[in-house]
Amino acid sequence: MKHGKKYNAAAAKYDLSKKYDVASACKMVQDMKFANFDETVEAHIVLRLEKNATVRDTLVFPNQFKGEKKVLVFCKGDKVKEALDAGAAFAGEEYIEKVKGGWLDFDVAVATPDMMKDVGRLGMVLGRKGLMPNPKTGTVTPNVAQAVAELKKGRTEFRADKTGIVHIAVGKCSMDTDKLVANVNTLLSEVSKKKPAGAAAGFVKSVSVSSSMGPGVWVDYKEGE
Repeated sequence: MKHGKKYNAAAAKYDLSKKYDVASACKMVQDMKFANFDETVEAHIVLRLEKNATVRDTLVFPNQFKGEKKVLVFCKGDKVKEALDAGAAFAGEEYIEKVKGGWLDFDVAVATPDMMKDVGRLGMVLGRKGLMPNPKTGTVTPNVAQAVAELKKGRTEFRADKTGIVHIAVGKCSMDTDKLVANVNTLLSEVSKKKPAGAAAGFVKSVSVSSSMGPGVWVDYKEGE
C-alpha cells in the first residue's frame, strides 16, 4: 500500500519494526500525528479464537474522549420517568413507531426485557446501524437508570470481527499521554478477561496502536500484565 509524504515522514521517526511498552507506543503515536485535526487513537488487538468464536463485552474507559451520547430507552410505565431522570434523551414505547418510520436521532438504544418483543421487530432498522439492544452488552435490562448512567459516562462495546481482531477507539491525540495509556491498559485488561476457559497461552496474539491517519506501533504485551 502506497502512503503519502506526510505519512512516510512520520513513519521515519521511529523503528516501527520493533515492539514498545504501552506508554512508549502511545507517545510515539501522538508524536507521529500529522493531520490538521485531532486524530483518534485506535487499538487493534489480534486474538487467537476458535472457528466461529467471538469476544464481545463492554467497558468504561477511565478517561473519556467522546461527546455525550444521546440515549433512547424503549420502556413503559414508571420506567419512562426513571430513564429520563437518569439522563436519557428519549424514553417511552412510542419511539418504536418513530424508529420504524426512519427516525434515528440517538447514539445508543436501551430496552427493558418486556419491550423486546416489539423492539425485535426493528431488527432491519436497528441491526443495520448496530443499535439493536442486546443483553450481552447490558442494553437489555430492567435497571434502566444504571444502564443510562453508565452509557453517559462512556460505556463502550468492544467486539472481535470475523477475522478475530478487536478494533476500537481508545482516545485522542490531544489527550495527556498518561490518560491515553490508562485507556489502553484498561482495554487490554478487559479483553484478556474474555479469554475462553481452557484456552492455551497466547490468546492475545498481537497489539498495535495508531492514530486515524498515522502509522501503527506494535505493543509489547504479554497476557497477565
